[in-house]
Amino acid sequence: MQNLWGIMHGTETIPVRRVRDGALDLLKWLALLCMVLDHLRYIGLSLDGLYVPGRLAFPWFCLAIAANLHRVKDASPTFQWRYLGWLLLFSVISEVPYRMFIADAATLNVLPSLALGLLVARGWQQKTLFDRGLALIAVAIAAVFSTHLMFGFFGVLLPLAMLLVFRRPWYFSLLPGLVCVAANQWHVLLESANAVALSGLVACLIAPLAGLVLLRHAANASPPAMRRWAYALYPGHFLVLLLIRQLIA
Repeated sequence: MQNLWGIMHGTETIPVRRVRDGALDLLKWLALLCMVLDHLRYIGLSLDGLYVPGRLAFPWFCLAIAANLHRVKDASPTFQWRYLGWLLLFSVISEVPYRMFIADAATLNVLPSLALGLLVARGWQQKTLFDRGLALIAVAIAAVFSTHLMFGFFGVLLPLAMLLVFRRPWYFSLLPGLVCVAANQWHVLLESANAVALSGLVACLIAPLAGLVLLRHAANASPPAMRRWAYALYPGHFLVLLLIRQLIA
């Protein structure tokens, strides 16, 4: 995942540098942790409060993808399309473990949403006819099949929204924050009107800013590097949690 997610560091704006940044690796690990915490709600225990940190996972994955796009925008097409291939491959691999763990899932796993989001953001960045065409196709797919995609239409737009704030002051993170809220069925959360739902809304709104602040101020962090093997953590964690659920049942 190192090549997929890129590296980012800045002060008042958000420039990207082409060397490994421990802050970005830390963001990846925290996004993975938040995802696992979110999915712990399905192991059979009363853990509804984990919904709140779970709202940080998807926007932080989108932020990392946007960071990588910004870093490799001048790389060769082969170098760039490799990332899309890994996403598509593990989209297929992950679907069975995902449905084994969440039997009543109403959407596909999260990787197709990320893959479409990558195409949309790259089309805006590259500005070639081919890339723009693929981006339009991705937007059309997201619009038509929104109910089948995790985080729906707005989830596909979130990597682009993240990319748009890279050279803007920090307060522009409100834009991806609003897109993130829209991707998380804000009307359902408002209708619920309980502490967990409202806290989840707040988490969605501030997740992009929190991720950008982390990338700015944790440059000296040195967590283990996430490389391509980390793609396997997505389907693998479903199988581990499924085993835990069977053991405690």
